[in-house]
Amino acid sequence: MLENRLNTYSTIIDVPREETASLLAKVLAITSFGFLVTACGVATAPPWASLPGLLAVFALIFAISGARRRANPSLALGLFLALTYFMGWEIGPLIHRYIQNFGSAIVFQAALTTGLGMAAMGCVAYLFQINYRRIAGIGFAALLCLMLLGIASMFLHFLTPSTYSWLTLGIFAVLTVGDFARIRAGGDGQSAVSLSLSIYLDAINIFLAVLQLLSGRRRE
Repeated sequence: MLENRLNTYSTIIDVPREETASLLAKVLAITSFGFLVTACGVATAPPWASLPGLLAVFALIFAISGARRRANPSLALGLFLALTYFMGWEIGPLIHRYIQNFGSAIVFQAALTTGLGMAAMGCVAYLFQINYRRIAGIGFAALLCLMLLGIASMFLHFLTPSTYSWLTLGIFAVLTVGDFARIRAGGDGQSAVSLSLSIYLDAINIFLAVLQLLSGRRRE
């Protein structure tokens, strides 16, 4: 999920809000439909689906990048929707385990919390002029550090699941603000599908972190 973070980010562009309203509407519509497709993927995911789903997601991220370079928005949209379906496969077995252990209410609570949080971060990005190049750089560096810490913790066991989830939540909150600020600045030449992919991946990671935190609270 990190490949989309390797794109370069320009500095603040002061674009009137009304000029980016249509772009934001397209991004939100594409992202929302993507989550509906993900829900279908979760519902149909077999118990062994996580690894095939992960591999498909990574392959489709690169395929979307290729379609963007070829200026083929219809293909990019189709690939994005395929990605959202296989993301449902990737996280489906995990979601099913949460439902079996804690009930379906915890999933809906995590989804609602994620939605409200994304809306709040979008408002922050639109109310203030934010240097999203700096925000993205900080967030990406923090994400790489978190991945290294997670790998090291697999052997040394110094990070609890709750601590890792809080760190994930904070980092992707920063990245989300940066991604919404990029839309606020006119999109930096990116298509609506590419911008939707960034917002979608942010939301998925925030959702999983919130779900882990809520389940940890239930265990206590």
